[in-house]
Amino acid sequence: MKENEERMKKGKAPRKARKEDLPKPTELMKRREGSLELEKNLNKTMVVQNPGGRGPGQPGFYCEMCNRTYKDTSAYLDHINGRAHLRKLGQTTRIERSTLAQVRARIAYLREKTKEASNTKAFDFDKRLAEVKAKEAARRMEQKAQKKAQKEQARIALVAEAEVDDEMTRLMGFGGFGSSKK
Repeated sequence: MKENEERMKKGKAPRKARKEDLPKPTELMKRREGSLELEKNLNKTMVVQNPGGRGPGQPGFYCEMCNRTYKDTSAYLDHINGRAHLRKLGQTTRIERSTLAQVRARIAYLREKTKEASNTKAFDFDKRLAEVKAKEAARRMEQKAQKKAQKEQARIALVAEAEVDDEMTRLMGFGGFGSSKK
């Protein structure tokens, strides 16, 4: 590292690490803490500009530790799980064997997690059903009020029209059509 710092001060490119320069793996392979988010662009088509070159600004999946860019998810996943990448992390490709107690604890944890998920879903379903019913009732009341308002407007228009007709018949001198019934 000191040699690379000196080379960079002189304006030269840093020396690449060789296999023998890397430290020996000291721990077994571990589970990833975070998601790789490989599904975020699933079934999407993206047009990208590729001026050439490599690095984090280029299209694809970039591994910061190894300074490499991969064009697709399968190649990136193969690299992340590969020996060279794990060695830079200080891990081997061997996996720790789980004990019976660890397996039982994991099963208990997963059961609790599924119980919580099913309870929240059932509660959310009932709550959602009540909300939908309330919205439907409000919509029906609104439609009823609109129909009532339309009927009232039609009645007012009919009464106004009848008054205009009565006034017109009086002006023209018509008393009626000979009917005595009222």
